[in-house]
Amino acid sequence: MQTDGRRILIVDDHPANIEMLNLALGMDYEVLFATNGLDALSIAQTQSPDLILLDIVMPTMDGYEVCSRLKSDPRTQPIPVIFVTGMDMDDDEARGLELGAIDYITKPAHPALVQARVKTHLRLKLYRDALERLSCTDPLTELGNRRALDEFLAREWPLAVRQQTRLSIVLADVDFFKAYNDVYGHLAGDECLKAVGKCLKRASRRGSDLVARHGGEEFAIVLVATTTEGACAVARDAVQRLHDAAIPHINSSVGDRVSMSLGVASCVPAQDSAPSQLLEQADTRLYQAKRNGRNRIVASD
Repeated sequence: MQTDGRRILIVDDHPANIEMLNLALGMDYEVLFATNGLDALSIAQTQSPDLILLDIVMPTMDGYEVCSRLKSDPRTQPIPVIFVTGMDMDDDEARGLELGAIDYITKPAHPALVQARVKTHLRLKLYRDALERLSCTDPLTELGNRRALDEFLAREWPLAVRQQTRLSIVLADVDFFKAYNDVYGHLAGDECLKAVGKCLKRASRRGSDLVARHGGEEFAIVLVATTTEGACAVARDAVQRLHDAAIPHINSSVGDRVSMSLGVASCVPAQDSAPSQLLEQADTRLYQAKRNGRNRIVASD
């Protein structure tokens, strides 16, 4: 069956209700389903549906609790939730909306109404996602910007705390970039920054990681579940790619081409720690790389 690729998660403890909603939506969307709250949370976290249709009255964990947990988890918070339920009192609807749901459909739901509501909210989500991408994208390099970096760390840090997995940060700074602009001009400087960004992006490879322009000629790579050694390997790959690009830089004191200095820091986040601490460690290593002669990588012990 050909769908448009978007996923709808239906959560209801009655299979007949799931089947009815599947008949209404299955021709247009990929439909996932869960018959209890815990399965719904797991699917939402791992499958990233575009929208969730959620019943309220379910055993063990009701829809209100499911919605509350969805909205408190950074991984699932952006997913729109529509309550589809037989509870039709105004207070029930108000409570659902206060918890973060975007709409409320009363059972028995007419298929045409469900289709229309789903289509409307998916269209709105498409617009919101586009605006979010624009607000988190550096227009020059098309990498993430500082806001994207901060939001990524705010999302991944608590997950790493809970799972006790390692996070690594690579900070990179283009060597003698002001001197480059003085000789080649700002348009060439822009092209240089684009090339550096591409080298960093290709070195990081994994979709789970983030490459961002930290500001000016400085860039950051955040590597999830990555050791210091792994982060250094990514840094070396980026350095080699930039070297191979052979962008001339006659005003550089460390060679005949554009180069960069990099600082690497890594940790398993503790409960009372903050992302700013790891950024500061990476920044300290970057400063050491520049102080020690530039065009090099310095990593934390």
